[in-house]
Amino acid sequence: MRVIKRLALGSAAAMLTAVGAQAADLPMKAKAVEYVKVCSVYGAGFYYIPGTDTCIKLGGYLRADATFNGSGAYNAPAWNGTSGAKSRLANSTIFRSRQDINLDTRTATEYGVVRTYFDATFNWTTGSDSTAGGSLGVYYAFIQFAGFTFGKAVSQFDTPWTGYPGNNTSFLIGGYDDVTGINQVAYTAEFGNGVSGSISLEDQSSYLQSALYNTSGLTAAGFATGVYGTNSYAGTQIPDIVGKIRVDQAWGLFQVSAAAHQVRASYYNTALETSGHPSDTWGYAVQGAISLKNLPTGPGDSINFTATYSNGATRYVLGGVSPNSFAMYGSSGSAYQSIAIASAADGVFAGTDVSNGTGISKTNAWGIRGAFNHNWNPFWSTSLFGSYTSIDYNGTATAQICATAVGFTCNPDFRMSQIGTVTRWTPVKNLTFSGEVMYTYLDQSYSGFISLPAVSSASKPAATYEFKDQGTWTGNLRVQRTF
Repeated sequence: MRVIKRLALGSAAAMLTAVGAQAADLPMKAKAVEYVKVCSVYGAGFYYIPGTDTCIKLGGYLRADATFNGSGAYNAPAWNGTSGAKSRLANSTIFRSRQDINLDTRTATEYGVVRTYFDATFNWTTGSDSTAGGSLGVYYAFIQFAGFTFGKAVSQFDTPWTGYPGNNTSFLIGGYDDVTGINQVAYTAEFGNGVSGSISLEDQSSYLQSALYNTSGLTAAGFATGVYGTNSYAGTQIPDIVGKIRVDQAWGLFQVSAAAHQVRASYYNTALETSGHPSDTWGYAVQGAISLKNLPTGPGDSINFTATYSNGATRYVLGGVSPNSFAMYGSSGSAYQSIAIASAADGVFAGTDVSNGTGISKTNAWGIRGAFNHNWNPFWSTSLFGSYTSIDYNGTATAQICATAVGFTCNPDFRMSQIGTVTRWTPVKNLTFSGEVMYTYLDQSYSGFISLPAVSSASKPAATYEFKDQGTWTGNLRVQRTF
């Protein structure tokens, strides 16, 4: 019995000791919860990431809009494809729903602020996103540190308003537009008093290569769609070299930009490297921009204006998302229908091998684009915007494009004019309803009559067509909630 009693007492003592040890390990008081703190250093909406000295801001918008009598979302004019042909196959009403999400982080260091920025969009568009899943777009993804920018950001050539001096449409040409960002390595120096300078190397493959036509591949069917041969751009070798000087003041902004652009063709016979190729050449673009604020017309009113010229770098004048080729149809009193054809190429060459191949003849382009933005009151505003674009082929390029032209006056030069207005209503903060109309006019330089083969992509029969300038109206309604 004594043995059993001793064992029981020993077991009880051991249990008490273990319980006491566990009780000693328990915290006497729960740790305080670390709440998210406001980070006011970088403006409204930033918060400290818990446990770090990095500030983060979440933002974005949800947008729903509809385009009428267009060729694509965001008020794209009916200037090519089935829409330009006024075909029953075209989607004349195009809806788009978009959710945009962006993340902005800032961290103060001994070298200055380290910033990262990411912006992505989720879209569903009539005729483009045919599944419930829609499509994903990455607009911006960059790091900024000690004056450098690495990644996908707005080009250093561009203005702060990119392709939107006052418009909703993404298709106001006459100047550069890379609103969805372009890969680059850039450095910006601040000189004080609002003066800054930037230099960058930028990926030309995304936005900056227009067509480079080998006219030896020109066909009548291609000509009918504004395609002047085989598009023969080679792979990229040297990024575009971009520089900018900008002055930001209370009265507005003034900016001068320049870019050097390599024009590099593939082989005369794209399937055979022994056929040779034209020598590489360089194009360029220059831009002047001005923004005026504090106008006598009312508080918040502004004028934004750009003028751009290019040689062998047409995309700097034609914007980032507009097509290279245009074909618009209309009525005719003396032929099956009328047609306006145009193409904006960086250059033209001809030949099937080194024995008959030519060099590259670069295309000249210039454009002006601007808007006047007026606030009627805190809830209503209106913008009046417009642009003018001119494309000119030199004598050699014109002769190559027109080598087989018969029975009509052949001249590939063209001009395009656009004018429009948008009115916005903001009943509550960050919720805006807007309506926009725009007129686009293609002034082409061909004249006479042309016999064209059937164009199946536009449902057009083989017939005689009359060359005639063409115009088209487009409209857009939009609702946007920004957060």
